[in-house]
Amino acid sequence: MIREHEGEPVPGLPERLPGGETVLWQGAPRWRSLARRAFHVRVVALYFAALAVWSGASLVADGAGAGALALEALWVALVGSVPIGLLLAASVLAARTTLYTVTDRRLVLRVGIALPMAVNIPLGAVRSAGLRRCADGTGDVLLSLLPSHRVSFIALWPHVRAWRFSEPEPLLRGLPDAEKAAQALATALAASAAAAEPVQAAPAPSPAPERPRPTVDVPAQAAAA
Repeated sequence: MIREHEGEPVPGLPERLPGGETVLWQGAPRWRSLARRAFHVRVVALYFAALAVWSGASLVADGAGAGALALEALWVALVGSVPIGLLLAASVLAARTTLYTVTDRRLVLRVGIALPMAVNIPLGAVRSAGLRRCADGTGDVLLSLLPSHRVSFIALWPHVRAWRFSEPEPLLRGLPDAEKAAQALATALAASAAAAEPVQAAPAPSPAPERPRPTVDVPAQAAAA
């Protein structure tokens, strides 16, 4: 039996690391965090709960009995369980197929359920990075890229910030060890920025002023000779 990512030479990476490159951190999101904040399962559940209350209130206003109310509530629950179940399944699959990797040269996002892919982001393309702590104990690492480096919002979702269509910003979502990820990324970015800075050569010492040479008056006859 061939597993989904069994062909990876290194977990989370499409190929072996070149010589000198080192993995600093790897991690994956929690599916519950994806379900709550990326797939908005709670919002969908609240919608169907409100729909059930509204339907029940309408039946009571029409004089319906307890049996009709129970049947209506059961029907709304069955209808609502389909999209909620699909969103939960998508959250679990997204968490299982996602692996974030930080090396001392780049950030790699292995994402995708139906079409797995690895997105390489060089550290030199990262304009800024930040950490967002969430109430469920997880955290997100937010990235802003230079205008010369673009990623596809649709291909990378849900691993991008919401509503940033014109300038998509990658996002490491729902990490249980978000602080470690942010620290590893900060270390790598600092080292990359230091290596990219041009080395300024020390100014050459100014030459010592020449001493005036003594002038020698040559006799006229000696010059003629």
